[in-house]
Amino acid sequence: MRNTTQLIVSRADTVPPPASNTENSWSLPGGIIGFVAWLLALAVPFWLYGSNTLFFFLYTWPFFLALMPVAIVVGIAVHSLLHRRLWLSCPLTCLVVMVMFGCLFMWLLG
Repeated sequence: MRNTTQLIVSRADTVPPPASNTENSWSLPGGIIGFVAWLLALAVPFWLYGSNTLFFFLYTWPFFLALMPVAIVVGIAVHSLLHRRLWLSCPLTCLVVMVMFGCLFMWLLG
């Protein structure tokens, strides 16, 4: 004989709530903005230092490649924090990614 009591579960507790039709589509434009900002930040050292940058990137490319997912996450975060305002999130994401890229570049140079 077990010393338990039976619990009666009502039918309303087991039915899941209706699914909403809203989708989070703000991450795609933010990710694209972050990737484009990373490409632009990658081009800035070539504009400043010319083709000699290739020799520098020959040994340091893993560091700059590791910034790509960070730039994409920054793009998604900035785009969502600015409530999907594309014209505000583009320059701000580019600025943040270029500052990160510049800090890494200067740290590796010095």
